[in-house]
Amino acid sequence: MLKKIIRCYDYKFIAALVVLCLIGLVMVYSASMVTAISRYGVAGDYFYQKQKLALIAGFFFFCVTAFIPYKIYQDKKILKILLVAVIALLALVLVFGHTAGNATSWLVLGPIRIQPLELTKLTIIVYLAAVFTNKQEYINDLKRSIIPPIVIVLFICFLIAMQPDYGGILLILGIVAAIVLCSGISRKSMIKIALLGVIGVIVMLFVLLVTGHIDTVFSPVRLARFTGFLHPFRDQQGDGYQLVNSYLSIGTGGLQGQGLGQGIQKAGYLPESHTDFIMAVIAEELGFWGVLLVLGLLFFIILQGLKIARRCNDPFGALLAIGISVMIGIQAFVNLGAVTGILPITGVTLPFVSFGGSSLTLLMLAMGVLTNISMFTNYEKKYRNQVPKQNKLKSI
Repeated sequence: MLKKIIRCYDYKFIAALVVLCLIGLVMVYSASMVTAISRYGVAGDYFYQKQKLALIAGFFFFCVTAFIPYKIYQDKKILKILLVAVIALLALVLVFGHTAGNATSWLVLGPIRIQPLELTKLTIIVYLAAVFTNKQEYINDLKRSIIPPIVIVLFICFLIAMQPDYGGILLILGIVAAIVLCSGISRKSMIKIALLGVIGVIVMLFVLLVTGHIDTVFSPVRLARFTGFLHPFRDQQGDGYQLVNSYLSIGTGGLQGQGLGQGIQKAGYLPESHTDFIMAVIAEELGFWGVLLVLGLLFFIILQGLKIARRCNDPFGALLAIGISVMIGIQAFVNLGAVTGILPITGVTLPFVSFGGSSLTLLMLAMGVLTNISMFTNYEKKYRNQVPKQNKLKSI
């Protein structure tokens, strides 16, 4: 039995994930060593060591979730615990949170920094996948199937807006939209949900206005992140500074790059070079081929995740795989869009590559869940008469 299970794991998927994480670890060291010494007054390998520990912890969680049957997350008690924990953490952030990058998004517990948003994204994916799977018989009855979970999600988004973290809200809404679209609902219901979403955003803005938080959320400093990307060269030393230096990094790299560790922009010119703008450092040091390798690995992971969802006969597993894959895809798109000036700078990191302990650990945990879904799908395909077949979602 154990040998059969081991044979059913997708080792190409796991290998691509490991290679991408190792590239990220090397690039975090290269991108952060000058910043660590000059800005933070710590050892040059400070961020590298923290990222290495996060990767080790993430790999541990990956192994655990890769072996635990994913259907356990469909249990109502586990879902309630996850939702209560997420809401409690987001509320604690608003009271005791640490401010960084114009947003109060962190809980600091001694040497440990936790970003509840990362757990929130994964929790919402599990929650919506379970709810929509359980309500397949009346999925087009919006009052019973769609509206209740969406109200909970909007409340969570409101808590995140109070930090504020626009990038996080954008990611969550994108994930929710993908899961809803793949839940089996009709087109007529989709239009109604879109209208409800617009109404929800209006209500959230109204609440912020009434509570007096509208000026805090939409302060000039934060709005500059959205306006600076439109005309970065008009204010190269102000709102457009980060994007202009990102362009310089990308343009300097060319095809071959300047060589690993030989980049100039990371030496105090490009802010957040080891987090939000690590792809610019990769472009400068490893050139076009380095960027192509990273994007290829990311695309392979996302595509494999969607293939897993397509092959999965279990509606819960399919929606779970879709949510995780879309989460990575949207996060990568938003990050790359900011680096290249296509989208505003929102502080979203590049999955598996950028520095960030909470992000890397939770992403690896999510990859373990996705690997487990793939394993069960492959097991069913190879040993079909040993696993009961279930109905797939109509829209997947």
